[in-house]
Amino acid sequence: MVSTPFSDEANSLRDAGKLLESDGVRLEFSSGAALTGDAVLVASGRRSNTGHLRLEKAGVKTAERGIIPVNEHFQTNIENIYAAGDVIGFPALASTSVEQVRRAVRHALGLGGSTISPLLPNGIYTIPEVSMVGETEESLKKKAVYYVVGRANYRENARGRIIGDQDGFLKLLFRQDDLKLIGVHIMGELATEVVHIGLMAMMCNASANLFVDACFNLPTLGLLYKSATLNALQNVPPSEKHA
Repeated sequence: MVSTPFSDEANSLRDAGKLLESDGVRLEFSSGAALTGDAVLVASGRRSNTGHLRLEKAGVKTAERGIIPVNEHFQTNIENIYAAGDVIGFPALASTSVEQVRRAVRHALGLGGSTISPLLPNGIYTIPEVSMVGETEESLKKKAVYYVVGRANYRENARGRIIGDQDGFLKLLFRQDDLKLIGVHIMGELATEVVHIGLMAMMCNASANLFVDACFNLPTLGLLYKSATLNALQNVPPSEKHA
C-alpha cells in the first residue's frame, strides 16, 4: 500500500492504513480521526540520485539520502570537484541550481563572483499557482518579531477581474518598527511571476514607502502590491504610525 525506504513516518503511515474491500484506503490517526480515500500519496522527501556515480572512487563524501556536502564555493571535500543543484540538497530548485552552477564554474576558473542572495523565491506551478519569498507569519512569531500584514485580493484588482481569478490574493509582511518588507506570499494566476516584484524590493531593503510612492500600470497584477501596502498601513498600531 505504501512502500518507501525514506522514513519511519512513512512506515507509520503504512501501518496506520487499511485496505478496504472497495479498493479504497482508510487512514486512522493518533487523534482518533479517520480518513477514507481512493489512494494515499506519501511525500517523505527526496533522495539525491548519486548512488550510481561511484563517488567513493574519487573520495567524495556523501551524507544522508545521498546528499553531497559542499562549502560556500560549492566545492566537495575534494577541492577540485564541485557539486551543485539537487544533489547538494535544499532548496533543490531549478532557479537556484542555475545560480549555483554559475558560481561554481566561476570559482573553478578563478574568476571570482558574488554569493547567491539568501532571498530565494519558491514557486508551485499548480492551478492556482503559489509563490513566496522571505519570512512567514510562523517564522516571525518564533523570532518574536512584531509585524504588520497587508492583503489584496485578485477580485478587487482590475487585471484580476479581467483574467477571471476570483480567489487569488497577495499577502505582504512588513516589520512593524520600520515597515520594511520582509515577506511576500501569493496564490493565484501568475503568482510565480508577480512574486519577483516583492523579491526585488526586499533585496533593496525597501519599506512600505516604495509601493506607496510608486505608480503602477493599470490594469496590472503589480498594482496588488500598492493595494496590499495601503491595507497594511491601516493595520499599523497607533503608537507605530510613521509620518
